Order: sequence, then C-alpha cells, then structure tokens
Amino acid sequence: MKKSFFIISTSLLLIGCGDKLAPVAENAVQPTVTTEQTPNDTDDPAIWVNPVQPEKSLILGTDKEEKTGGLYAYNLQGEIVNKVYPMDRPNNVDVTYGFLLNGTATDIAVVTERMTNKVRIFSLPDLNPIDNGGLDVFEGEELRAPMGIATYQNPANGKTYIIVGRKDGNSEEYLFQYELMEKDGYITGKLVRKFGKYSGKKEIEAIAVDNELGYVYYSDETAGVRKYYADPDKGNTELTFFAQNDAKRDHEGIALYKKDAKTGYILVSDQQANNFLVYKREGESANPHEHKLIARIPVSTIECDGADAVNVNLGKGFENGIFVAMSNGRVFQFYDWNIISEAIETFRVSASE
Repeated sequence: MKKSFFIISTSLLLIGCGDKLAPVAENAVQPTVTTEQTPNDTDDPAIWVNPVQPEKSLILGTDKEEKTGGLYAYNLQGEIVNKVYPMDRPNNVDVTYGFLLNGTATDIAVVTERMTNKVRIFSLPDLNPIDNGGLDVFEGEELRAPMGIATYQNPANGKTYIIVGRKDGNSEEYLFQYELMEKDGYITGKLVRKFGKYSGKKEIEAIAVDNELGYVYYSDETAGVRKYYADPDKGNTELTFFAQNDAKRDHEGIALYKKDAKTGYILVSDQQANNFLVYKREGESANPHEHKLIARIPVSTIECDGADAVNVNLGKGFENGIFVAMSNGRVFQFYDWNIISEAIETFRVSASE
C-alpha cells in the first residue's frame, strides 16, 4: 500500500467525547476528507446519491444532543450545506429512493428522534419535513426510545419499510418493522413485524439492509452481528449470528459495499479498537450465511458509532465510491473506496485468526 494512505509515526490524538485521549494505530488508514464539526456529538451517517449529478451527492449525519441536536447535510468536500435544527436527540439516519408521495417519486431521509419516541422523515435533497410531525414507534411498549434505523425496499412489490431498533427491549422482539405509506399528503407507517433476538448485554443501534439480497444485519453490541430476512413475509428465523469473537468490545456501525448485485463487503466498526472488521457480503460458497472475518482495517476514526458506503462514481477522489464513518471530535470522515479496497488486501487476517 502507498505510504500516503497511512500515518507514518505513532501518535495519540486528543480528540472525542470529553476530549479524552484515544490511541490511533501507527498504520491507520487516513481519510480523504474530514467534515466541518457539528456543535455537539456526531453519531451516524447516510449517503444520498444525486441521480443527475453524482458529484453533488450529500452525506447526511446526526448530531445527537438532546434539545439542540440536528440532522446535517454535507457536500463531498465536507462542508455543511443544510441542516434540520433543533431536534431532540436524533440518533441514526438512513436514505431510500423513489417513494411515491403526492404522485411524485421522492427520495427521503428517515431519522430516529430518541427523546420524542418518533421517526422523522424528510424529503431529499431539500430536507423538508414530510411526516406531519413524525411517526410514533414502539407504541404500547414500556421501553420505546428509538436508536437504530434502516430502510428496505422490496424489489418484488415495491413496498418501502423502515426497521427500527431501540435503547433497550424484548430479547426476542427487539426490532419493529413498519411499512411506509402516504396519508393526506404525508408519509406515515404501519407496524408489520416485531422480530430480532437481543443478548441483553448492551444495546442495538447499528442496522443495515441489503436490498438486492434481501437481508437485514444489526449489531448486538459486545455480542456479535445478527442476520435476518428483510422481507416480513419470509419469517423471523435468525439466519446467522457472526463476528462474536472478532471485536475488542462493541460491535457498532455497519456499512455494505456492493461490488455487484451479489458480492461485496460487510464492514463493521470495532469501536474501542478503532478498526473496521470486514466480511464477504455473499458469505462462503457452501453457505451464504457463513461470514468469516477476512480483514481488520485500522482507521483514523475514533470510536466509530456509524458508517455507510456506496459503489457509485461520485467524481474526482471517489471514482469507485465512498466509505463514510463517524468519528469522535464531532466530525465524519470520508474515504475514497480505492483506499479501503487496498486496505482490505493489506490487512487480511490469517486463516488461524
């Protein structure tokens, strides 16, 4: 790997929550862009690809403070170009495309707002609210505070869903899935499924959906990564529970990079080690639900909570796509996918690990 991709000397960075010291590996992969800071505490990113001018795509990211948090939009140079403010502890964000609203195909961002027990929905790229005040989630539950969220579009019937996690919940029905639909010119939702095991060890925040293959992944922090079908009609059987012994402590943000319709990578934040764990999206040839650790990439992001990736050519510096990760220090970091791809080869693990 080219030396320009790495820190050349050992260092400790004074950065992050409470400005505490956090170690950065000597050979940590460096970002292409680091964003402007938010006022409080970044948490989770999502990527919106501009279908007409990809170089004008947006990176969305949450700033998760109570009362004064917000959803921020960055250009590919890391500059804040728009925001929704204030929000009451917005946690995670995801993006989906072409939802039919008032007869118009509309791209949307969905955001969990923890202190109001709602999911907020905004049109893209303008970030206008289109949810009539928000979608109440986990109604009737003692434990409601929403955290993680991911969207799923069923390619067979075109239905759009959100899958929502929470701060704490039932050990067998931790996630709730809602079908999104239009009502009176706004987007609302209908509960269609409760599913998902939970170890009870910490919490579940990071959720990612593979639309093409039809799977949902989520990080059961300190325990591992769980995999289910995303289509509620395919049942609630857990397909696999992997990465159980791979992380230093917390399994956090999950990003999917799709090389083509069926292959690619699953990248999971090993939060306290400042690494990303890498698995084959397609699994093993004999078992698509067997996900073995293939690489452990040291990164300059500090205690990463959330990540996202796309394989689209976004223009100069991101010709093969982009990988985005939250970092302490109130920022997000953007990586040219070419750097990450090379790092996967450089930091491959041995078969004995």
